[in-house]
Amino acid sequence: MSHCQSCGACCATFRVSFHIEEVDDVSGGRVPAGLVESVAGQLACIRGTATAPRRCVALRGRIGEAVSCAIYEFRPDACREFAPLAAVGRGDEACNEARRRHQLPPLGSA
Repeated sequence: MSHCQSCGACCATFRVSFHIEEVDDVSGGRVPAGLVESVAGQLACIRGTATAPRRCVALRGRIGEAVSCAIYEFRPDACREFAPLAAVGRGDEACNEARRRHQLPPLGSA
């Protein structure tokens, strides 16, 4: 199990914003439209991440124990690009801030 599969803190800390062209009913995007809400203009976000308390609607499981993403293969670029080395135990500032907010120890530096 990767560090990300036992964490999930980022999915319950930050707003997951992306361009509306990533939505599956717009320009052939991949993010399911039913899980998206409009932010402003061409910007959208995953439901559950726009206001506190934040928790992505696609996040399954218990933070810090075992989690998964219900739309993993269809997740937006913001998720794909977040903390690219966290899965192998190397967190960056944003990853470790999310972990801190959920009382989890930091990962090694990237």
